[in-house]
Amino acid sequence: MTTLLIRILDFTFSFLGLLFAFPFLIILAIIGYFDTGSPIYIQERVGRFKRPFKLVKFRTMTVGTASVASHLASSASITKFGHFLRKTKLDELPQLWNVLKGEMSLVGPRPGLFNQEELTQARDAKNIFDVRPGVTGLAQVNEIDMSTPELLAKTDKEMIDTLTVGNYFKYMLMTVSGSGRGDRVK
Repeated sequence: MTTLLIRILDFTFSFLGLLFAFPFLIILAIIGYFDTGSPIYIQERVGRFKRPFKLVKFRTMTVGTASVASHLASSASITKFGHFLRKTKLDELPQLWNVLKGEMSLVGPRPGLFNQEELTQARDAKNIFDVRPGVTGLAQVNEIDMSTPELLAKTDKEMIDTLTVGNYFKYMLMTVSGSGRGDRVK
């Protein structure tokens, strides 16, 4: 699938998603404000060509939780509203802004943290950073998270090498319909 076609689809869907979901996003932000006092979570992630970018999400953990991969975080730090957001994947909606800006794609390898050195090395060896990171992808719908860096990099490479328009829509549909649970928290 061509990079230009992916970018056109990403821009169109993220623009329409933000436009139509805006009132809903405001409601979630207000509820999040009462839950944590700080509903938006911004975290530096590894982007295309290993450039840093600021990933935007709804906060699901208490303010002050360490900035580590989800599988290393304690489940005790997830708020009640955060559990709901994670289960429904609504915490990911603000990333449509990252997609609109061109920092991410709707479908691509989930962006890691700079302190996940083993993951960065495994992905670097497979040229994963040549593409934009994504909101969802093959690894996410198959419940492969960042706790298994080599398997994740291998799956990311497979997705990149076989990405078609059909697979693009398939991964998004699978994500929306509940396939995969994202990165697990202890």
